Amino acid sequence: MEALTRIAHVSARVAAELTPAELKANSAAQMAGLAYGLAAIGPGIGIGMIFGKAIEAMARQPESAGMVRTTMFLGVAFTEALALIGFVAFILLKFA
Repeated sequence: MEALTRIAHVSARVAAELTPAELKANSAAQMAGLAYGLAAIGPGIGIGMIFGKAIEAMARQPESAGMVRTTMFLGVAFTEALALIGFVAFILLKFA
């Protein structure tokens, strides 16, 4: 928490020296980065769960490993699409 407090104090000092246009661009970049960071958390957790459950399923029934692996990769692709949507939103916020 102390690091976040220091960052906030430094940001406040730097913000006092910026022009309004630079301040707006700086704030937009910070918020877009925060938005993408938050958007990447969900897919990261989802992909971890997919792989964990797939490994568990393959360990329980090795004969169905091929079908589980195929389904796992489909799930990863769809989950990763959420992260890409978050990245597109990040780009839109940054350059809008």
